[in-house]
Amino acid sequence: MSTINLHGVIAVETRYNPPFIDQKWQKTWTEQGLDRTPETFDKPKFYALSMFPYPSGNLHMGHVRNYTITDVIARFKRMQGYRVLHPMGWDAFGLPAENAAIERGIPPAKWTNQNISQMREQLQRLGFSIDWNREVATCSPEYYHWTQWLFLQFFNAGLAYQKESAVNWDPIDQTVLANEQVDNEGRSWRSGAKVERKMLRQWFLKITDYAEQLLNDLDKLTGWPERVKLMQANWIGKSVGAYLEFPIVGMDEKIGVFTTRPDTVYGVTYVVLAPEHPLTKKVTTADRKTAVEAFIKEVSAQSEIDRTSEDKPKRGIPTGGKAINPFTHQEIPIWIADYVLFEYGTGAVMGVPAHDKRDFVFANQNQLPIKIVVVADDELPLTEAYTEPGIMVNSGEFNGMASTKAKEAIIRYAENQDCGKARIQYRLRDWLISRQRYWGAPIPIIHCPKCGAVAVPDADLPVLLPENVEFTGRGASPLAQLAEWVNVPCPSCGTPAKRETDTMDTFIDSSWYFLRYPDARNEEKAFDSEKTNNWMPVDQYVGGIEHAILHLLYSRFFTKVLRDCGLINFDEPFQRLLTQGMVQGITYKNPTTKKYIPAVQIDTNNPQDPETGEKLEVFYEKMSKSKYNGIDPLEFMDKYGADTARMFILFKAPPEKDLEWDDADAEGQFRFLNRVWRLVTEFVGSASAVVNQAGKGADLSKDEKDLRRAIHTAIKEVTEDLEGDYQFNTAVSEMMKLSNAISDSTCKDSPIYAEGIKTLILLLAPFAPHITEELWEMIGNSESVHQQSWPIFDPAALVVDEITLVIQISGKTRGTIQVSATADKDTLEKCARESEVGQKHLDGKEVKKVIIVPGKLVNFVVA
Repeated sequence: MSTINLHGVIAVETRYNPPFIDQKWQKTWTEQGLDRTPETFDKPKFYALSMFPYPSGNLHMGHVRNYTITDVIARFKRMQGYRVLHPMGWDAFGLPAENAAIERGIPPAKWTNQNISQMREQLQRLGFSIDWNREVATCSPEYYHWTQWLFLQFFNAGLAYQKESAVNWDPIDQTVLANEQVDNEGRSWRSGAKVERKMLRQWFLKITDYAEQLLNDLDKLTGWPERVKLMQANWIGKSVGAYLEFPIVGMDEKIGVFTTRPDTVYGVTYVVLAPEHPLTKKVTTADRKTAVEAFIKEVSAQSEIDRTSEDKPKRGIPTGGKAINPFTHQEIPIWIADYVLFEYGTGAVMGVPAHDKRDFVFANQNQLPIKIVVVADDELPLTEAYTEPGIMVNSGEFNGMASTKAKEAIIRYAENQDCGKARIQYRLRDWLISRQRYWGAPIPIIHCPKCGAVAVPDADLPVLLPENVEFTGRGASPLAQLAEWVNVPCPSCGTPAKRETDTMDTFIDSSWYFLRYPDARNEEKAFDSEKTNNWMPVDQYVGGIEHAILHLLYSRFFTKVLRDCGLINFDEPFQRLLTQGMVQGITYKNPTTKKYIPAVQIDTNNPQDPETGEKLEVFYEKMSKSKYNGIDPLEFMDKYGADTARMFILFKAPPEKDLEWDDADAEGQFRFLNRVWRLVTEFVGSASAVVNQAGKGADLSKDEKDLRRAIHTAIKEVTEDLEGDYQFNTAVSEMMKLSNAISDSTCKDSPIYAEGIKTLILLLAPFAPHITEELWEMIGNSESVHQQSWPIFDPAALVVDEITLVIQISGKTRGTIQVSATADKDTLEKCARESEVGQKHLDGKEVKKVIIVPGKLVNFVVA
């Protein structure tokens, strides 16, 4: 390797050696602090952020794709003159660390920190321009101190509360299980016991208070994919309708329901309670008690997904109790059914079988009455539920009214009769944040028998996770078993009290981490509002579509609450969102046994199961260890270098599409980088290598003009690809075109050629940072290529002076000539006739007609 003496020919290293170059420049960048975030506010800001990873310990190609995309954007914006914040951290709490403690006896903190160290090193090998001085780990007390403090802001604002809610309960190990610890047969991952649903008192955040804002503000997110916004809108699930009350016969209590079809209330022939509804026991008659209790126990073993699945039959039984339809004043039976959940809406629904598909099936299964109250024209026997608008029938004073108008009229009637009112309801439920686990941020609440739930004083934060913990996977949460940690005096009155032993959902940690990065080392506050307000919102957020709902919705919720607390001054956390596609690998699967087979065990030209000889299915699927279709990023970089990995990831597919890994295409990018290397080293080795001169103007030769046009076309196209929808694949294609144009150019002694070399290196720098840094130094520069200004295209360079005119004789192409780009039709015909091609093919022939297409061709039609 060497730098160039501009006044003479020198010898340079001719072989591209990626591992050497990668290590050299990564070390140099670290020493120089090249990627540190500017502390001054004198330039426009750009906050580039990838969703931070869980520290599993091993980088995979999905990580490489995500972080490469963000890194290219960050590097590009720096070269455009922005001050850039590009940080990284670790979503480090969670179940895998606790499982490791149970299975291997490794403390969760030790296991997690080892994984963080390993993954940080792997990320650094890819040359990402991350400011590691702002690194955060959610499991660090320095971080969860402020997670706890933020929880208390919710608590003090009345947005955090406790209520009874169902959990997965292992009856053998006597412990709560996460959903991931329940297999597809509903059994515990550890004991194999059939999991039960059990009610526990748990903590919730009142996200429903912000449902309308979260829904309406989706319109502000013009930089988000429409698909993601639609997913969030559907999850929030706004419904406009009525709340109606059905009195219970023989009791003072009423059953409240929400409906979007108050026009069908005269057709209600039964009501259904959730089995776990508090009224279920009260309305159950003595003769139905045994059957009802058995049904409740059976349903408690089902997951929420099983109970609400569309393709499963709906099951229910009568309680023996009766309610009164307040509109018809008739008694109707009260049932319980598995498809009604207490956590949804009011935990009860009204049955209108004539006008609801599910109710129609349920009523027919259980011989319940079906009463038609809305018809299209004539009232006809039903073969299926009629769910469209129509005319009201069998509905008292509302008969003959259009059902759409009857909705409002019936709501007014209900309000006047004190049996209902208009209501807007959301599918969104309050966020359950309690986890009966150890490895999470402890909820900073103390339960006092006199004062109730009391916030831990700010001065006592953080509530640290104790280290003297035994992990067995059995019994109560490890925290609940530590008497010396649990038993504390009440901060308000001094009475013996107990700590909250639940920890927080890890989504809490990731709902505010982006606010911490602008002020990551602050020991006095969660963040300095001035700094965070200056950097936020994130200008470009990059992550997987799997986070489209929960993480992104919770982050938006947190942002709005903290805005209302006066901590920040913006409404939305992420201006632009890019959801990158998955990285897929070629996969081999036995169609009979469903077993995946590693490629190393088969002949890929004739894939057969090595044990049975069966022909294997061959397809692309998301890379996974269990499917034996992954590519180890470290092994790939050992062979080809980080820049080739980055270039292939960017070139193979648009960022939002799934990427199918192909070894041949990856090697193609390695060959391209080698071509660039040879172009520059050959240029440096020539006597005419002059890189800081530029040429333009009328004195340029045709070859120089053509090359300069190619240079500025590349600048224009690559810039547009990076500023628009991030079409990295077409940007790489443009750089390949420029490389070819430079290679094919005959003006190698010209300043234009030097301009082409310099421009190619600059355009390539965000994509392949190591090789471009080496080449930039090689052509005589001492300052980093990543600190240079992004090239600006010259529109004048794209103007074409001459065009290639095709000459045809009776429609057949006979040759081409160069003519002025501004030539009119007469001039084009004259040039074509007088050309060598024209004279040769028109000599002695009668021209019957001349067809001229300006800028393209002249066609002589001859006799």
